[in-house]
Amino acid sequence: MSTESTEAYWAWTRDELLARLKSSSAGLSQTEARARLARFGPNTLKAGDRYAAWRPLVRQLRSPLILILVFASAIALAVHDWTDAVIILLIMTASGGLSFLQEFHASRAIERLRAGVAIRCDVLRDGLKTRCPASELVPGDVVRLAAGSLIPADAVLLEARDVFAAQAVLTGETFPVEKTVGASAPGATLAHRHNCLFMGTSIRSGTATAVVVHTGRTTAYGRIADRLAGPDEETEFERGLRRFGLLLMRMMLLVVLVVLSVNLLLGRPTVDTLLFAMALAVGLSPELLPAILTLTLARGAQNMARRGVIVRRLDAIENLGSMDVLCTDKTGTLTEARMTLEDTPDARGVRSPAVLAAAFANAAFQTGLGNPLDEALVAAGEAAGLSTDRTVKLDEIPYDFLRKRLTVVVRFPDQPQPCLITKGALRSVLEVCSRYGDLVDNFVLDAPARADIEARFATWSAQGYRVLGLALGGVDTRPRYDRDDEQALIFAGFLLFRDPPRADAGETLAALATAGVAIKIISGDNELICRHIAAAVGLATTQVLTGAELVDMRDEALWQRAVDTTVFAEIEPNQKERIIRALQRTGHVVGYLGDGINDAPALHAADVGLSVDGAADVARESADFVLLTHDLAVLRAGIDEGRRTFANTIKYIFITTSANLGNMMSLALASLLLPFLPMLATQILLNNLLSSVPALGIAGDSIDAEWGDRPHRWNLSMIRYFMITFGLVSSAFDLMTFGLLLWLYHAAPSLFRTGWFVESLLTQVSILLIVRTRRPFYRSRPGRFLLASCIAVFALTLVLPYIPPVATAFSFVGPPPHLLAALLGISASYVLVSEATKRRFFRRFD
Repeated sequence: MSTESTEAYWAWTRDELLARLKSSSAGLSQTEARARLARFGPNTLKAGDRYAAWRPLVRQLRSPLILILVFASAIALAVHDWTDAVIILLIMTASGGLSFLQEFHASRAIERLRAGVAIRCDVLRDGLKTRCPASELVPGDVVRLAAGSLIPADAVLLEARDVFAAQAVLTGETFPVEKTVGASAPGATLAHRHNCLFMGTSIRSGTATAVVVHTGRTTAYGRIADRLAGPDEETEFERGLRRFGLLLMRMMLLVVLVVLSVNLLLGRPTVDTLLFAMALAVGLSPELLPAILTLTLARGAQNMARRGVIVRRLDAIENLGSMDVLCTDKTGTLTEARMTLEDTPDARGVRSPAVLAAAFANAAFQTGLGNPLDEALVAAGEAAGLSTDRTVKLDEIPYDFLRKRLTVVVRFPDQPQPCLITKGALRSVLEVCSRYGDLVDNFVLDAPARADIEARFATWSAQGYRVLGLALGGVDTRPRYDRDDEQALIFAGFLLFRDPPRADAGETLAALATAGVAIKIISGDNELICRHIAAAVGLATTQVLTGAELVDMRDEALWQRAVDTTVFAEIEPNQKERIIRALQRTGHVVGYLGDGINDAPALHAADVGLSVDGAADVARESADFVLLTHDLAVLRAGIDEGRRTFANTIKYIFITTSANLGNMMSLALASLLLPFLPMLATQILLNNLLSSVPALGIAGDSIDAEWGDRPHRWNLSMIRYFMITFGLVSSAFDLMTFGLLLWLYHAAPSLFRTGWFVESLLTQVSILLIVRTRRPFYRSRPGRFLLASCIAVFALTLVLPYIPPVATAFSFVGPPPHLLAALLGISASYVLVSEATKRRFFRRFD
């Protein structure tokens, strides 16, 4: 079953196709499916994950910072400086290994979480329908698909009923195209293979049974996946990180080149100068930023999973914390999502058992995408003693989003003529009706009768009912029925459903408002019911915009209206994305919560795409997050976690800029003014390694309530100002230390380096505890690991110079007690000045 053996498979007959695939209409056996899975591999676009465990290690080894250390150790080995070479390699191993372990465990945890919301599909195995992960499909499998299904592989239709597929991702076609059974021409292009379904596209309407021909990278999508996917759109946070990194790299190159050139001109030892410059580059760079970012996001994802939110796109977590507008449908988020059938009045508004019986048959026999309305109809019918045992289903015309109707054709036991039963949106049903009443006693549907029906619809909608229409028609017996049969029908009555507002919806919306997140309803329901639900949960209804108004509205006008509008009612699917784009255009970070087939474009357009575990496949695949419970309270917890993740990432950037830049500026200046190198390369690297240990604790640090009370966004000018301000403060205290060591203690090079090593590391640990909070540092409790590691590094810094093996390896000397006390005094002064500077700094940017 090679690629060559399935050339022009779309031109084969059904029997020929099944024979060549060695399959049947009953599908494969479980044994054969397992054998083919081993032969063809998983149905994924990526190569197998056999070596996935080592990818974080490969990334560590490719890091420019690790390469700098390798180059430095090579220089030391070349001149037989074995001690320095070993120390550099040990530090490199410790730093890289620490980052690798953290990233590896984080990555594995994320993969386990994502597996919980992986796409599954219905497949025939041993003649029985079973549900299996799409990644386990193999050529020859027979799958069953319905409206909303994401097509999991390249397949050929065996059976199809009113199937329309959205395949713009492959062919660029704007609208869904109809798919039918039967061979296509051998030379047919992708767009003209009417009998084929392609991986990565989706079923918009109808039902289908298809046999899989190609999986994974051999599919049409897989062969051009790289070109189709392209680079992911850069988030605002990622863009800021990139600009920040470029700024640091430019500063690093400038400082290193100047220091290297001047030291060589002054006749300093070449090898020591090269090693010093390399260590300077490592010390200046935020080498743990990728690991901190991955670890912070991974921990955030794990915490969100415990709160019922599964992260599908890791780098969207910061956007969730920055989100200030959430667009959502009302069903399930603002309402209970427990549809109950309240009444079945006839066209005159009188309760009718006949309307219930017809609606029950329609819901019970439909085979398309399941929905709460049909479930409520079936439950109500069964509670009334109705059954389909003696009723025969003849055909079905599935629901689609253009007609907004679903039709079944049945033969009731007491009626010789088949009956066509149509239910759907009231206006859509009325479009195909010419009379009202029942099959026996009916009247012309004239203007007054239509007005009467519309008035009842408006009254019930304003009371909060979801109202559908039901129509009947007598038809002749024949093998197949289609949309053309939906005409000249008899309007039989109404179906009134109740989905009450959630008891806690008002409280949840108030909590979101307090957190700076505005809620906007985007619904296809009529304006009256949308107003009713919005008012019931405490949302303002003074600003309502309908889909009909949007049609004639220019984009510029929508930009202005969208911000002030709370309820968007009677919205067509293709208008949802336009609303999202309008809100983004006015500077908002927009989230969209959707679970339907037509929500995919809006989910993709939103800064934060949110779906639910029971959503249509295409909606879940388009989302960044999947809520395990359709509840805004769960989302509120996810927003809190997103803000915590954002806050901890920014903390590390603040710490890096304030400590590293200040110390490296001091190192560079001292190397130009002193007759010796102010710190050896191994001492810089050891300093960098020890300061990195508590920095890893930032990922699990607690945050102050102020960080969670409103959305936060990347502010590069704030970062730049912070870097300069605290870098200068750090350098000022370094210069104070230089003066103490040179003028008061007349320190020799070894004592100078030891003293500055101690002061530098103490201030780096101190600034971490200060910068991690906007409050006074003594009023904010850090995370346990962060606090414990800070205390441990602080204590280790004071004793390292007195441990003979360490002192010898790193050329330390034990400072006299009075010098150590003076260094502690300088560090304490640094804490007080940094705390005062922090208060003034945040007052400026608040």
